[in-house]
Amino acid sequence: MISNIIAIVVLILIITFAISGSIKHFKGEGGCCGGSSVVKVPDKKLDNPVIGKKTFTVEGMHCENCRNRIKRTINSIDGASCKVNLRKGRVDIEFDREIDDDVFIKAIEDLDFHVVS
Repeated sequence: MISNIIAIVVLILIITFAISGSIKHFKGEGGCCGGSSVVKVPDKKLDNPVIGKKTFTVEGMHCENCRNRIKRTINSIDGASCKVNLRKGRVDIEFDREIDDDVFIKAIEDLDFHVVS
């Protein structure tokens, strides 16, 4: 009888932690893609005046690590800077020179995310 109660308590604890982790994950607060300690990637300031902006809808972003991976990748492109909105699944890119959309799409999809539009 006591062993059954202990087993039930252990199962309840496991289920509680699993549900809590899932909720954080889907809110974009978990460390699903690279661990729990997240260092925020700073915004990139462009050297020249902004000549254009593009917005892409991206599927597969869940957490700060997802945001940071995309931000680092787009910011590594000369003349481009981005902001990532996890809740809306959106990547907003500004650029100070002509850059083909395919460059941005390929960079994002090479990270195993899917650009929808």
